[in-house]
Amino acid sequence: MASGREDRVSALIPARNEAATIARAVRSIAAQPEVSEIIVVDDHSEDETAEILESLREEIPRLRTLRVGHPPPGWTGKSNALTAAAREATGNWLLFADADTDHRAGSVAEVLERARSEHADMISLSPGQETLTWWEKAVIPFAFVELARRFRFSDVNDPNSEAAAANGQYIMVRRAAYEAAGGHEALHSEILEDVALARRLKSAGRRIVFLPGAQWVTTRMYRSFDALWLGWRKNLYLLWDRSPADVLADFARAWFLYVAPPIGCVLGLGAGAAGGGADFAAFGVVCLAAAGVGRYLYSRALERIGFAPGLANYLIPGAALFSLMLIDSMVAHRWLGSVSWKGREYSTNRNV
Repeated sequence: MASGREDRVSALIPARNEAATIARAVRSIAAQPEVSEIIVVDDHSEDETAEILESLREEIPRLRTLRVGHPPPGWTGKSNALTAAAREATGNWLLFADADTDHRAGSVAEVLERARSEHADMISLSPGQETLTWWEKAVIPFAFVELARRFRFSDVNDPNSEAAAANGQYIMVRRAAYEAAGGHEALHSEILEDVALARRLKSAGRRIVFLPGAQWVTTRMYRSFDALWLGWRKNLYLLWDRSPADVLADFARAWFLYVAPPIGCVLGLGAGAAGGGADFAAFGVVCLAAAGVGRYLYSRALERIGFAPGLANYLIPGAALFSLMLIDSMVAHRWLGSVSWKGREYSTNRNV
């Protein structure tokens, strides 16, 4: 791969109370030779994030730490932090990475080469997801299967399609394209700033590429059930294009295809065994077959986006929980008027 100025990458990481993950993220990025500098923005962390970053500075000379003020009215914390970081960056490629990501050796070189070979102005990865608890195994894979259905990689990567998407956990963008789109300053009020950036770039005729990224980067998105619920509450309604019709349709779809059949199987076979008659037993058998088909199709969908097919064992609670989170996100955005994230409240009135 050619070296030189075109290979200079500035890695920009927003960090608010990321003591559990920041060291891993910084070290894994520092191991990438193409990254000329790492700028971490400490956004008023109240845990040991600042102390950990200070301890890493001698180990990693390319690491710089910024501390920003509270976001101005109408700004999200992440856009405020990344705007400050981008102003300090010197590379002509900007890598926006979340503080809970783990970057595989050689990943930046490979992603850069992929971006250049496809003449892309932005390349975003959907990282491999670490799922340790039952609720992560249930909800996270189901969520990404549904997102892959709504935002097909092939459509996003097609210059002739209007579809645009990105995952803010990993976005690499040419600085010139980013600045021409107004950067995060132009997205300062966007709760879903990653998709908004992708849409701005694509609508301006820029080439964007969105890929499954488990071979390059992994992450554990949520370390508690509360964080899981709040995170999806913040994002889901926006990912569903603020459409109540789409939300209700996919809520019904999840229950009809994945939740109702196993319930009907248990009830039908149970009633038949208790003497309720052949009709109940037949109903139970039909539901059992439907549940089997649903599980098979789900396992295949998991494989297509890089998840282990065995996670289909968590399909029923995953579909039920995710569909409830989808409804909860709609209620929060349309009627409650705000969502919270990392101790901050954001008005959703502009996003309804």
